[in-house]
Amino acid sequence: MVEAIKEAEIKEVKILEKPWVEKYRPKVLDDIVGQDHIVRRLKHYARTGTMPHLLFAGPPGVGKTTAALCLARELFGEHWGHNFLELNASDERGINVIREKVKEFARTKPIGAASFKIIFLDEADALTQDAQQALRRTMEMFSNNVRFILSCNYSSKIIEPIQSRCAMFRFRPLKDEDVAKRLRYIAEQERLELTEEGLQALLYVAEGDLRRAINVLQAAAALDIVITDENVFTVASRARPEDVREMMILALEGNFLKARDKLREILLKQGLSGEDVIIQMHKEVFNLPISEPKKVALADKIGEYNFRLVEGANEMIQLEALLAQFTLLGK
Repeated sequence: MVEAIKEAEIKEVKILEKPWVEKYRPKVLDDIVGQDHIVRRLKHYARTGTMPHLLFAGPPGVGKTTAALCLARELFGEHWGHNFLELNASDERGINVIREKVKEFARTKPIGAASFKIIFLDEADALTQDAQQALRRTMEMFSNNVRFILSCNYSSKIIEPIQSRCAMFRFRPLKDEDVAKRLRYIAEQERLELTEEGLQALLYVAEGDLRRAINVLQAAAALDIVITDENVFTVASRARPEDVREMMILALEGNFLKARDKLREILLKQGLSGEDVIIQMHKEVFNLPISEPKKVALADKIGEYNFRLVEGANEMIQLEALLAQFTLLGK
């Protein structure tokens, strides 16, 4: 009896520790948000019970892995786990993986009424050239028994022979209204109070990446059940957009020392890295109340100093030098 109670407690802990991204991952194609043009095509494959090799390309956090899992569930029903192999190519990207794991799975017959199995290669653009050449041959040899779904951020890194064998699906960054709808649903299920300012902060941080938005929401919920913009920016390690804009405007107005103090406050008190700050400066420069030619000049300077940071220069010195350039351009 005691052992049964302990086992139940362990199971409960495991359930509680399940990441929100997995907990709220859609189970069917109808639940996928923001990719209607892709869902319609995938539903056709689910209805007909057949599909070609697929190539999913697009930025992270927009539903590529979710779409593959939902398609497998609708195609294979309760046997989907036996007929679906997921490999992360960034961890296992050598030619041996294609020769061993992929071929071994492809040789066996599908379970149940399915006519084929699915091999899902996540982050396929991380596969080496040799592995991609081996994969091309494997896709030909076992096409009667298995279908491949390749997911990548950059389709240009996939060799042409593989691209020509696949139907291309280009995923777009999610619209703010789609991300907001899902976040409100999660907040309701978790009994969180999501303020409008907190929601706008989540959308600002996410930039169309729903996975990032959910993870930041979960981190903010650990601080307080009331999700405010302050909590969101704290856990996301981002400066407030208005603070970055204020710093830039001070520099443009000639108040270099005040702008420098604001920069140090952002870097030291809020714990941001120099690269984080410069990325936010690039995002906010287009919202400044200045002329278009000045925005162009500032964007050019930001690009130059970002390169210096990437090359390993001292971030405090370079960011102060960038603010000095803002002051000179503002005169």
